[in-house]
Amino acid sequence: MTERISSVDVLDVRFPTSRHRDGSDAMNPFPDYSAAYIVLRTTAGAEGHGLVFTVGRGTEIEVAAVRSLAAMLIGQPVDDLVADPGALARRLVGDSQIRWLGPEKGVVHMAAGGLVNAVWDLAARRAGRPLWKLLAGLTPEELVAQIDFRYLRDALTEQDALELLRSAAAGRGERERRLLGEGYPAYTTTPGWLGYDDDKLARLCREAVTAGYELIKLKVGGNLADDVRRMAIARDSVGPGIRIAVDANQIWGVPDAIRWMRELSHFDPYWIEEPTSPDDVLGHAAVRRAVAPVKVATGEHVHNAVMFKQLLQAGAVDVVQIDACRVGGVNENLAILLLAARFGVPVCPHAGGVGLCELVQHLAMFDYLAVSGTTDDRYIEYVDHLHEHFVDPVRIRRGRYLAPTAPGMSAQIVPASLAAFRFPDGPEWATAAAA
Repeated sequence: MTERISSVDVLDVRFPTSRHRDGSDAMNPFPDYSAAYIVLRTTAGAEGHGLVFTVGRGTEIEVAAVRSLAAMLIGQPVDDLVADPGALARRLVGDSQIRWLGPEKGVVHMAAGGLVNAVWDLAARRAGRPLWKLLAGLTPEELVAQIDFRYLRDALTEQDALELLRSAAAGRGERERRLLGEGYPAYTTTPGWLGYDDDKLARLCREAVTAGYELIKLKVGGNLADDVRRMAIARDSVGPGIRIAVDANQIWGVPDAIRWMRELSHFDPYWIEEPTSPDDVLGHAAVRRAVAPVKVATGEHVHNAVMFKQLLQAGAVDVVQIDACRVGGVNENLAILLLAARFGVPVCPHAGGVGLCELVQHLAMFDYLAVSGTTDDRYIEYVDHLHEHFVDPVRIRRGRYLAPTAPGMSAQIVPASLAAFRFPDGPEWATAAAA
């Protein structure tokens, strides 16, 4: 009997990180890291797991969007889905009625990405491989077939992509041995949340250096005088040899971004992340010209591969930050990785949140093996929150991500955590409501 998708479960799961201001920044002072969590189930008892990251209120909207799209998977043959997730991605994104709500942006697009990622998780589990290894084992032709080039060909054609992938083939075996032995460079945002006091900031900065991190990140944009003081504390704590990135989380307009960064430039910031609206391609380009040699980084709120294309074409970014849950899943992120390689721009994935570290590590490691062929000036963001809730949590050693070895995309949440933090009736939330 043909194995088919029998059900798609979607749960609203929220963690009360706002209680200690973990994750706090200029735009999100009290976030509760949350997820629309997805479980695909098959008639043979197999599962695929995915999620869409959120920060609290509104998660129920994301859950509703996933449920609306999930109907398109029920009854589908599993062999067909895992053999060609790109076909599913095109079907979900291209549905004529649903597309009206986007197109290819926002809640519905992220819901499609969550389902696509769950299919890739299922595919990797069936293959008995971690996703990074499954992707790296595909031929250039198979990878290119997974990408929708319709809006990208003025910057990246199928032939361009094939040439990039083929040129990266040399030395892949040695890179995989190095990845398994040494891991992939990480940077940490743990010290830099905007709601932390000065003593905690200094202590966590020192601990980060001791733990082996060569780049840390601070949130900025609340108050200029406070940011100057905090940057001075961080620089004094880590010394001149450690890179410090700063992240404004879209809080500024273009003139404010330029003015603010000129004040912070005395502390040698490595990059400014999301200095203005994520939709403002020309604004990012203006900021980049004005604050150089400080780099401009963005991506966690960039809607789709088309916007990444425009940022690269406009010379608006020095660092591309992919996010495993913002765009339309693995397939669209493959396109973004290839666009970045085509323009010679390094990729430093956005992570943190719920499961973002677990998911995006696979994409960065694939990029190293099969696309860019280097880890120079490349880091995956790391935040030390909530990993204990995952069956296959990230592993960090001496400031580096260790390559996951378990089959899948590392997206599965521990059942006890799902029960405890289910919103609004899980015990963690029911107790808080009663209090």
